[in-house]
Amino acid sequence: MKKIEAIVQPSRFDAVKTALQDVGVEGMTVSEVRGHGRQKGHTEVYRGSEYTVDLLPKIKVEMVVSDTLKDAAVKAILKAAKTGKIGDGKIFVSTVDEAIRIRNEDRGEIAL
Repeated sequence: MKKIEAIVQPSRFDAVKTALQDVGVEGMTVSEVRGHGRQKGHTEVYRGSEYTVDLLPKIKVEMVVSDTLKDAAVKAILKAAKTGKIGDGKIFVSTVDEAIRIRNEDRGEIAL
């Protein structure tokens, strides 16, 4: 099993969610997060005062999928989230040793 964490632009989230559902991802956890990478934020003017916005809003999508679904899920995220501009986000893939459904104690991929 693989855990996929994707940090995407808020404007691309609906497209990412739809693309993941289309390839068969059944469950995901979504969080509103803030951060920056190479883009380092930007300056804005509010009521005549300039200030720096260095932590930009992003959406973090997390899911655990079977090994066979990993590549399709990553491709779906890439296709839906990519604009070609700085700040598109990142995808992290890691191995999950075990998954357990609390309700009935199912273990492994059946718990997904």
